[in-house]
Amino acid sequence: MWIDITQTLTNDIAHWPEDTPFSFEVPVTKKDTGSVNIGKVTTSTHIGTHIDAPFHFDDNGQTVEALDINRYIGEATVIEVYGQEKITEVLLSEHDIKGTILLVKTQRSYETGIFPEAVPALTEAAAEYIASLGIKLFGIDVPSVDDIDSKDLKIHHTLYHNDIMIIENVVLEEALGGYYDFIALPLKIEGADGSLVRAAVKKRGSDNV
Repeated sequence: MWIDITQTLTNDIAHWPEDTPFSFEVPVTKKDTGSVNIGKVTTSTHIGTHIDAPFHFDDNGQTVEALDINRYIGEATVIEVYGQEKITEVLLSEHDIKGTILLVKTQRSYETGIFPEAVPALTEAAAEYIASLGIKLFGIDVPSVDDIDSKDLKIHHTLYHNDIMIIENVVLEEALGGYYDFIALPLKIEGADGSLVRAAVKKRGSDNV
């Protein structure tokens, strides 16, 4: 059975303070048209569960429509790392990481209406370490792989230089540590710096991390 690991998009979902909030409305109704309801969405490309295209932090990086969708489908390891200020190489090395996708679970439950003041960001050494394992997509259950107040986005750049894509704000409450099949396809938006995704995992056999 597939487990949905996507944040539900609501009009009160937390967003980056300087960013466009998510809004959904139905300005065209069946009552008025006699035939259909038509919804309207206004949003940032970095709301809820989303991927970062390299163009997000590098003017010369790929935009969403140029990304290989095969990078967002594959075998994933979910690991549980609670109560940490930083996700270090030492912490990661305690787990048997398999596949090309790594998802880090830092929370046991989720409050998507509150934007965090701080997150457990990766260290540069940790980013280099997962690259050495052959990871091609790194995901985490917070809004950023960097510190919330980071301006240089050092971890974004370190992952990018190691050919690792990024997915943020996954919801891993129902996904215990272990091995999974994974899928999270971005919308094919020309020129976009990121995209909302519908992400899901399915347990592989009886393996555990």
